[in-house]
Amino acid sequence: MHDAPSKNQSRAALSAALLGFFIITLDAVVVNVALPTIGRELKASITDLQWIVDSYTLAFAALLLFAGSLCDLIGARMTFGGGLSLFVLASIACGMAKNPDTLIIARFTQGMGAALIMPATMSLIRHHFADAAQRGRAVAIWAMGGSIASTSGPLIGGVLTQINWRWIFFINIPVGVIALALLTRIPASPKRAVPFDFLGQLAATLFMGSLIYGTIESGRHDMEGFSVWLPFMLTLVSLVLFIIVQKRIHHPMIPEALIASGNVRISMLVGFTFMAGYFGLPFLMSLYLQQDMGLTAAQTGVIFLPMMLTGLVITPFTARLVQRFNAKNLIVSGLVSMAAGLLLLTLLPVSVSVAWISLTMMLVGIAGPLIAPPVAALLLNSVSPALAGIASGIFNTSRQVGGAMAIAVFGAILAQSPSFIPGFHISLILAACLSLGTAVIALRLHS
Repeated sequence: MHDAPSKNQSRAALSAALLGFFIITLDAVVVNVALPTIGRELKASITDLQWIVDSYTLAFAALLLFAGSLCDLIGARMTFGGGLSLFVLASIACGMAKNPDTLIIARFTQGMGAALIMPATMSLIRHHFADAAQRGRAVAIWAMGGSIASTSGPLIGGVLTQINWRWIFFINIPVGVIALALLTRIPASPKRAVPFDFLGQLAATLFMGSLIYGTIESGRHDMEGFSVWLPFMLTLVSLVLFIIVQKRIHHPMIPEALIASGNVRISMLVGFTFMAGYFGLPFLMSLYLQQDMGLTAAQTGVIFLPMMLTGLVITPFTARLVQRFNAKNLIVSGLVSMAAGLLLLTLLPVSVSVAWISLTMMLVGIAGPLIAPPVAALLLNSVSPALAGIASGIFNTSRQVGGAMAIAVFGAILAQSPSFIPGFHISLILAACLSLGTAVIALRLHS
């Protein structure tokens, strides 16, 4: 039995969760604006740059399911503390990297730490806010960490890159120390004995890794080459293996009770689509604005400012909007807004001013607070407390796979395109179509 947490403990838990969500989201997007500078200083190829981004999201995605189970097994507080410590140490290694390979390895280690942090943040909220209404408000506050990080990441990255790109990683150190200090004020989290599905974890990791690797490499090599098709063959084999293992073992990584829930399945798709557009856009726009339009990293960050402010202003009101319009309507509206913003960017003439580009991206900024907090709260309210850790792990795996696949696919399209603009437009149209299709499916959510 565990005593009910005090208000101070709940506040500390929420604050730590918010800071944890902030820095792991920031590191998913802050590097985009710095890519051209990193490429010049470390003599990195376009494939190296893709891996600098995707090594983080790949490790993040691949270990989230395991992290969800670990969170239930040893408790959210211990999982959070271990993941955050690893994340901070890896951030130091990133900032000290002397070549692309070292940076890629350090980024992968960062992603491992982030994978441990993410489900722990949601579990901390689930355990410290038992009332559904209070939990909804807590999730909205928690989501501000991710919203601010994802929308301000390009601006922060641009400003810090003008000083030295290494500071985009060193900035994690003070934030991490504060979060660890808050963690000392939180009591030990509840634990639940769960068996570890080793074969399932191995198959899932092989599936995601080979899929993303094959997609990235397809941009560098001829699609008829065996070196490209081999990873995709491994993707198919590992997926089949994962399905077989999940059906035959007594304690699968993904409990049948979760997959049976329509809300959980659709939430996973929404998370995937949201990150594909929201994470993929900064990657594309940073390359476009700096390489095609000749802007500096700081100027590029400023272009993202209206998008940042839009998300920042709306996020605090998300809980009220959910109560008035319900979560499903907000999620669908956010997906439509994202699709509209992505499509409009393809219609802007080449000679358009950067002000119009900045204003158009606000439509994608609006999508952030309309989608992320409501779908996270809807997911938590759709599962039992005992499954909160693994449910958040599954959900955030879908998010990270969406982000990683966006970089892999968009990078491959750009690499195969005869010039930047056609590949840029195809990538945006693809993301917009995915968003619209998901909006239609999201109409089946029960909120």
